[in-house]
Amino acid sequence: MTVPFRFDLQFFGEERTEPATPKKRNKTRNEGKVAKSQDLSASVVLITGLLTINSLGGKIWDDLVTLFKESMRYIASPLMPGDGWWFRPAFMAGKSLLYGWLPLGFICALFAVIVLVYQVGFVITTKPFEIKLDRFNPINGLKRIFSLRTMFELAKGMLKASLLLGVLYAALRNERDLMLSIIGFSLSDGVMTIMGKIWDLAMRMAVFLFIIALADYAYQKWEFEKSIKMSKQEIKEEYKQSEGDPLIKRRIRQKQRELARQRMMSDVPKADVVVTNPTHIAVAIQYDQQTMSAPVIVAKGEGFIAQKIKDIAAEHDVPVVENKPLARALMQRVEVGESIPEELYLAVAEVLAFVYRLKKSA
Repeated sequence: MTVPFRFDLQFFGEERTEPATPKKRNKTRNEGKVAKSQDLSASVVLITGLLTINSLGGKIWDDLVTLFKESMRYIASPLMPGDGWWFRPAFMAGKSLLYGWLPLGFICALFAVIVLVYQVGFVITTKPFEIKLDRFNPINGLKRIFSLRTMFELAKGMLKASLLLGVLYAALRNERDLMLSIIGFSLSDGVMTIMGKIWDLAMRMAVFLFIIALADYAYQKWEFEKSIKMSKQEIKEEYKQSEGDPLIKRRIRQKQRELARQRMMSDVPKADVVVTNPTHIAVAIQYDQQTMSAPVIVAKGEGFIAQKIKDIAAEHDVPVVENKPLARALMQRVEVGESIPEELYLAVAEVLAFVYRLKKSA
């Protein structure tokens, strides 16, 4: 006898196919897990640095030349052997650094922060720095070293290096004739030509690295979104934890309605009159001239509740009056515990007057 093949439907239900909820995203961010590309920050800093050097290069070069000349002049001066001989060179070097290289470092750092904030937003967390014992486990360390993620990063690095070497080789091959002709240039022209070609090559490689970094960032973002996907069961469990179990909430609401109905029924004996439809609606009205400015609805209901109100009213000798328009209006427009609106004063007053006359005649 062959046994039929059985599918475990729960297995398919656990597949992570749903986008992460905001709560899951915030939790992941607080743990320091975000989608980012180190290459993107590095390429932007490289391009920013090259453009800044191109803009401030003349001033930086002049500062370096001035520093060299002043240093040589100071070495030949009679002040050199003095006790404070180091103060003047240190001052000149610091001034050169402050006016020349500090703006370059500040601009690069600023763009690095901008790119980082763009990628991951602004979040401060200490989770990545927490000490975890599994990090000291050599087996786990070997697993991380030889993991698929590590192999992918290694392959990506080798591919990136190969592409950059290809760009470098193509650029040098195209400039081969120019490099050979530099021999006939003057020293200053040769240096300026070489520096210009180096800058062009560096900029070309930086832009190429930036393009690779954009592709890497897109992949990192896709992989991150895939890694934080949730199963439908996980979403249900998260909803239960944040909003409460729907079954429990439904039972609580049901219990609240039962308690409210019980309190409402306990107020029916206090009513002065019950206005009915006569079969589907019942509204109990109470009016105390000493404590109330207007009559108040103490109970109302339809169907079974309406019949229950009429039964309690009959048990406690509360008059029941049939008035279909008034019963419908009170049922639709007034909640339990509220006073009747002014436009219904006259109709309710007529019913109360009729009840009072009945009580006096009795």
